[in-house]
Amino acid sequence: MNAQYAWWTKALEIGGGRRLSREQQQALGITTEPQAGFYRKRNKDGQDTPVAIWHVPGSIVATAGDNPVNAVDVWTWCCQWPVSEQVWRDVAESGNAWPDDAPSVPKEHNQSSDPHEALTIEFAGEKELAESFLETPITTQEQADKAAVWSKRLAGIAKKAVDLHKVEKQPSLDEGRRIDDKWRDVREGADGLSKKLKRHMDDFLREQDRLEQERQRKAREEAARIQREADDARLAAERAAVAKVAEGISDAMAIKEHNDRIAEADRLSREAADAARDAEARNANAGRTGARVALRTFVSARVTDYHAAAKALLDANHRDLKDAIDQLANRAVKAGIELAGVERVEEKRAA
Repeated sequence: MNAQYAWWTKALEIGGGRRLSREQQQALGITTEPQAGFYRKRNKDGQDTPVAIWHVPGSIVATAGDNPVNAVDVWTWCCQWPVSEQVWRDVAESGNAWPDDAPSVPKEHNQSSDPHEALTIEFAGEKELAESFLETPITTQEQADKAAVWSKRLAGIAKKAVDLHKVEKQPSLDEGRRIDDKWRDVREGADGLSKKLKRHMDDFLREQDRLEQERQRKAREEAARIQREADDARLAAERAAVAKVAEGISDAMAIKEHNDRIAEADRLSREAADAARDAEARNANAGRTGARVALRTFVSARVTDYHAAAKALLDANHRDLKDAIDQLANRAVKAGIELAGVERVEEKRAA
């Protein structure tokens, strides 16, 4: 290789066929003057272009792909990426892909006009090739570069799917919002007023409940009093019968008197049972059947000691609390805040 390619040879040696880093570009001292050699011009919207620059008597010329171009104009777009002559020939003359390009999925001649179907077919082709690639560990820089390019290409498919999904779904979302707006005032207004009316009854029903609790207390006391009378009457009947027997009296009159006493005791027991039933709870309520409102007991927690409550929940291995702590700890660590019981973990991953 003659002297005109000295700069390119050095750049290729430093970069190893990959795009030059900022530090490598500074070390080479890149200027606006084109240097003869073979390069790769980045194209954001398509396949990268192979570029060749060389000297002819009295001038310097260049090609980008199959097209002659101004060497000065193309230089600033390709100087960061020197490639070997063989790679340039493979791409420019043989039409092969760049070495770090992921395998191309053959395009359908008759692509579907349905965006979903077309993107689904495209992804299916990429998926088959990518899963085959994933079966073998990456051991070379070229394979790593290929994986990076492939990842970006698949991310592009994912973004396109997100965009197409949004476009297709947007009319439904707009219609949903229109319907929500149409019914919101009536739905929320009626529901809110219904709840206000219930809250308006709270004090009255609570007072009715207090009176009911007092009634129940008195009814229980009355039932207990009557039951004691019944028990006393039964005991008195038994004692009188025993006394008659001890006196040797067992005539019909004594038997009748005993039976009468027992009957009175039974009557009092039934009255006590009726009083006990009267002591059963009667929930304070309002309205009629189908529109009845009654006091209900709602259970909720009032935390009086957050440290103790958190410890109790952690001791119970509460998953939701652990997830919440993980989330808050991650935020703190990312913000550079140190927390007791939390350690900073750094993990390098491809991104």
